[in-house]
Amino acid sequence: MIWETTDITRDNGEPAAASAPVIVSASRATDIPAFYADWFFGRLRAGYSAWINPFNGKRTYVSYCKTRLIVFWSKNPEPLLDCLPQLDERHIHSYIQFTLNDYEREELEPGVPALSRRMDVFRRLADRLGNSRVIWRFDPLILSDRTGVTDLLEKISAIGDRLKGYTEKLVFSFADIAAYRGVKARLSGTRGGWREFDEAEMRLFASELAALNRSWGFELSTCGERIDLSPFGIGRNRCIDDELMIRLFPQDETLMRFLGWPERYRSASASRPNPNRDKGQREWCGCIRSKDIGAYGTCRHGCLYCYAARRSGRPGRCGLRSEGYRPEALQDVLPGRSIKTIM
Repeated sequence: MIWETTDITRDNGEPAAASAPVIVSASRATDIPAFYADWFFGRLRAGYSAWINPFNGKRTYVSYCKTRLIVFWSKNPEPLLDCLPQLDERHIHSYIQFTLNDYEREELEPGVPALSRRMDVFRRLADRLGNSRVIWRFDPLILSDRTGVTDLLEKISAIGDRLKGYTEKLVFSFADIAAYRGVKARLSGTRGGWREFDEAEMRLFASELAALNRSWGFELSTCGERIDLSPFGIGRNRCIDDELMIRLFPQDETLMRFLGWPERYRSASASRPNPNRDKGQREWCGCIRSKDIGAYGTCRHGCLYCYAARRSGRPGRCGLRSEGYRPEALQDVLPGRSIKTIM
């Protein structure tokens, strides 16, 4: 990923070169809004943060001097409510990918607050930002001996009825479990176990979800899925979404210039690859380029299905070591700083 570079002065007074992304992802790797909002906004005020490559341990720096938009990812973004004015002061745009699942009976998300509280946070954020900037994700969809397709649809129906008018979009994916040994081990140890969706179940789910959606009017999309569900009115999502940015923030000349709007889109065709596509993501991911600033192994939700979770799957205890301390990188928040990336 190549971004413009700029010079920064680190907290210790040393000079350093930093990338200066226009779009920041916070974060696919961990839940920054839930656990590290204080850290993030402290680093935003400092003007930069550090990012440590999880594969080679190399430390690089990210400057926020050119940042125009932040995409937040969270299961519990309640701490953002008090922090959003800081983005307004800096004229930085944002929207939120809000994962709102109901696995309370299955106990798959031991570290998240009660569903009722999370739905309340969702509605409060939508009231604050608008329903186009808070995107509902039921992600991933997990089958087990205790939870079938019908059960998942009932869970989604109950949440969807309460979110009608508070969001424009529902994004979902089918859990990929077999590829991750740690995830298989954790889910095999639950009372319901696990199994993968087959194609017939995927299409059944899509058909029934489309029927439910007649009363909601959400845009329905899959995330990173190979299967084509367009016959059911379900598209393929771009979570880091240039089309949404153009619709919401057309007055931001810097952001539009980065996206190539309108010149690049006038000449684009459906068969031509998106030149802004993030080539570092999965094959069927439609996201455009962004710089993710998170770190694997720092999330405290303890979700049993997460490929980046702690090996035990229990909620972690990592946190800021002292009041007012804002380390450069999220890994520096952890006492040991040794992060295992993929379980």
